[in-house]
This record gives sequence, C-alpha cells and structure tokens, in this order.
Amino acid sequence: MKTTLVIMAAGLGSRFGGGIKQLEPVGLHDEIIMDYSIHDALQAGFNKIVIIIRKDIEEAFRERIGDRIEKALRPLGVEICYAYQSLEDIPGKLPEGRTKPWGTGQAVLAAAEYLTEPFAVINADDYYGKSAFEQLYACLNGDHAENAFCMAGFILKNTLSENGEVTRGVCQVNDEGMLTKIVETPHIRKTEAGAEAEGVFIDPESPVSMNMWGLTPAFVELLKEGFQDFFALVENGTADPMKAEFLLPILVGELLKTGRVSVKVLETRDKWFGVTYKEDKAAVAAAFRELIADGVYKEDLFSDLHVKRSL
Repeated sequence: MKTTLVIMAAGLGSRFGGGIKQLEPVGLHDEIIMDYSIHDALQAGFNKIVIIIRKDIEEAFRERIGDRIEKALRPLGVEICYAYQSLEDIPGKLPEGRTKPWGTGQAVLAAAEYLTEPFAVINADDYYGKSAFEQLYACLNGDHAENAFCMAGFILKNTLSENGEVTRGVCQVNDEGMLTKIVETPHIRKTEAGAEAEGVFIDPESPVSMNMWGLTPAFVELLKEGFQDFFALVENGTADPMKAEFLLPILVGELLKTGRVSVKVLETRDKWFGVTYKEDKAAVAAAFRELIADGVYKEDLFSDLHVKRSL
C-alpha cells in the first residue's frame, strides 16, 4: 500500500540568521539533511513523498534538491508531490501586518489533497535516524483505528543544541507507551545539570516530540476543524494576530484531552541533530562524515536504495 512521507520545508528559520536553512549543504557532495531523511524513509518502505514549501523559495528549492531527487527516485517508482504553504490560505481575513507563517498545523493542511493514505510528518531540517522511520512505517502499516496515531519519541538530552535555546514538545507517557500529555516548551537550553527552560529544570531523560508523527487521513479533518477554531481566536484577539501559530503538538495535546485520538510513542534513542543556528552546521556536517565513515550511508547516498512496494 502507499505510505507517504510529508516533509515540512516552508519554515522561515528565524533563529538561523539569514538564508534558507533547509537548503544548507551538510553532506560530502552538498547533500542537505532532507536527502538523508528521504533515503531513510524509502529504505524503511515509504513510497510517496510530499514536500511542503513556499512559492517564494520554489525556484531555489528545485535547483538545490528537487530536480536531483526527482531524477534519483523516478526509476524507483516513487511519487513526489509539492504543496505550498501560504500566509493567505486561512479561513478569514489576513491580519494587517502579519508576515509570520501560521505554523506546522497549517503546513500539513496545505498538503491535504495528497493525504489519502497513512502518512508520516517530519521537519526538513531535522535528522532523525534510521530506526525512527522503520518504527513509524511499521506502526502506520499495522492494524489500528483511524484515530490511533503514533509519534517518534526522542530523549531530550539527545536533541539539544550546543549553540542556543530550542523548542521541544515535552511528553508524558504512561506505562503502556501511550502519550497522555504534550507541552510545547520554548527556551530549553543545555546545562550542567541537564536542561532547563527559563530557570525551570527539565529532566534530560524526558521524552520529547521532534514533529515526527505517524497519522492517518482522518487527521486531516481534525486539522481543518482545529484551524477553524484557532483562527477564530486570532480574529477575536484571544490569540496574537501577529505571532500566534497553529502547531501540531498543541493540537494533538488538545485532542488527547478530549479523548478524540490516541498516540503511541515509539521510543528511539537515536541522536537527533539539526540546523537551528548557523553555528550548528559544522557539527552536523561532521556527524554525517562520521556516519559515512562508519558505513551507515554510502558516499553516493542513493546507490544502495531498495524500496519496499506493494505489488
């Protein structure tokens, strides 16, 4: 069956300090992080790719990776689709002066027409590791209700930047491995004791969401409903019309509270890395060189790719 990978690549990367951070080269031959995510997803069994970008970066995106990826994956029979996140694609009037994107929830909603089969969602500028994709694929293709989702749960200490603060969805998980609560927590920084956010200690062993979700087409309707409710708050001034964002972790948290969904947490101890700050790039490039030296990836990245497809 078709299993889709959705890649959110439309963010502005305000902490990166200029440029399009999703397109920063980190591999031996100028590969970007997204190259490795696509490789790992297809190796795990995913066979359709949906990439969410903005119209203003489309030319740069296709030049940097799009045309190359399409050429590499076409012989494998992998479908590639593009969706476009737009500031104006909202259920109401655009607030005057608003320039900030509406967040990850709206990004996925922009791809709604392509989400007709089980799908995973990831960030373009995060490296997740192979096991997370394998677990997500297995979960999506197992037996479950249409409102039973899953999430890759990373360990907080494996997701911190040496160069500044990060935002993470800090999770509470019950003994059955089910998500019971998720709190979007900004300003988390690494400390000698582990981690803290605005002076409050956070257990570095805490499970966190890195926006790596396993979802079903039923989630699209929940997204539409949630975005309507979110935008009503923007229009009545309850939510900041200049800065408020419709975020996946917050929506999932609200749905958990009302019992409308369940989320299985798939524990992975892979070390995350990503480009949040300019200073992160050198460390990420070094990490990929080490993975190649250890044989995790071929220097010619897609040369070993075998895609599992339903006949």
